[in-house]
Amino acid sequence: MNPHQETQRIGQGMIAAGFVLGIALLTWFFSGVEDRARNPNRDPAWTTSAGGSIDVVLERNRAGHYVMNGSINGVTTEFLLDTGATDVVIPAALAGTAGLEPRGTSRAMTANGPVTVYGTTIARLELGPIVLREVRASINPAMDDSIVLLGMSALRQVELTQRGNTLTLHYLPD
Repeated sequence: MNPHQETQRIGQGMIAAGFVLGIALLTWFFSGVEDRARNPNRDPAWTTSAGGSIDVVLERNRAGHYVMNGSINGVTTEFLLDTGATDVVIPAALAGTAGLEPRGTSRAMTANGPVTVYGTTIARLELGPIVLREVRASINPAMDDSIVLLGMSALRQVELTQRGNTLTLHYLPD
């Protein structure tokens, strides 16, 4: 192989490697954009007042839902605020990871029909700087493992104010 052909071959290899790297970088960038569009509240804005109250401001996602990061017993998770859910509803896999013990069964009506759920209590539920303790919850073994429904057993402890595309959680600790 002559030096010109060798140089041409190296150049073609560099172009191919650059193309692959470019595609990988674009995939990484747009997956982050997609993720932020689905959950714009990974690190929500919050303020505290002199009286000790906490306000957490959430942005609505492109589907019109309020999704935010938080934790259950120290295990980071994603919450979908659901005022139509009586309890906080947790997928079984996450419940095990968070050390939640199932107690008793009951039937619950979901969008996909009736399911058997297990009662439990969350020792510590965190929504940014808001910390709720001893929150009633249900473990749903039929639920997708990716998100927790933040139902009224938790939301009743905060005041909700919606304006435009934001929802403010106002919490006054005891």
